Amino acid sequence: MAAKQSGIVIIGGGIMGGDIATIFAAGNWAVHVMSPSQKTRDALPARVTAGLEKLSAAADLVKNVKTYEKLDAIAWADIDLVIEAATENLELKRKIFSELETLARPEIPLTSNTSNFQIGEIGKHLKTRSRVAGVHYFMPAHLVPLVEIIKADFTDVKICDWLEKNQRELGKMPVRVNKDIPGFIGNRLQHAMMREALYLINDGAVSPEGVDTAVRFGFGFRFLACGPMMQKEMSGWDTNYYAASSLYGDLHAEKTAAPFIKTMVVDKGHLGMKTKQGIWSWDDESIKKEKSRIEKLLQAAMQILSADIKK
Repeated sequence: MAAKQSGIVIIGGGIMGGDIATIFAAGNWAVHVMSPSQKTRDALPARVTAGLEKLSAAADLVKNVKTYEKLDAIAWADIDLVIEAATENLELKRKIFSELETLARPEIPLTSNTSNFQIGEIGKHLKTRSRVAGVHYFMPAHLVPLVEIIKADFTDVKICDWLEKNQRELGKMPVRVNKDIPGFIGNRLQHAMMREALYLINDGAVSPEGVDTAVRFGFGFRFLACGPMMQKEMSGWDTNYYAASSLYGDLHAEKTAAPFIKTMVVDKGHLGMKTKQGIWSWDDESIKKEKSRIEKLLQAAMQILSADIKK
């Protein structure tokens, strides 16, 4: 007798939800995506099919994906995991989790892909909150291997253990976040770098192009082979200690965004590709070309790292 196919409910079928659906479809899960938007539901099969191609997975695995307008239309007895990837609105997420608690079997994990809110704030009103955790992917979710498994104070550690095992089986590289802190790990590290980069641009020390070159072909290139902790193991922590003692006092520590970013976003509404104007100007063709270039490099990088992911 064939093993029962595992089932997942994904709430939200947009950029993140669609790519998460691709991950589980490629892993031969039965994928049930709920979105109240007909436009989103209609666009999902093409998005998943394109994602499967980039993962070198069989295109017909898109048959594993079904869409729903409402949660109560799903056959919940067949569901083994829930990932919420709805709009970043705390009250909306709390409402969704309250409904999930009444629908999902009491032992299955209820998780959120949020990057803005602490998991404890989302699940604190639930009776079965011990099964609530964070499963945070990074865009594009189907191509970036990292996924954060976040434990709130009330989360049963066995839930996190299962989620970590599940993500490894799907070809992802999970990292455990043991404290439910704002921004978790990846975004905190990223924003620390971004603050320094944006203030260096704001101060006229370097151009935006210069920042990207320094990161991509300097420490970013090196990070593909080893992370910052291992790199310092090789170079010596004495170097880090003395450099830190000299440099940290001169690093930017402002509590607000760089002034030119505020002007660009708040005053001018220049948001980047989504408005066709950010630091650089964009049109449909240049956006398509740049996204394609980045995706091809990510696919190549994933192949390079595949041995480390699988071990």
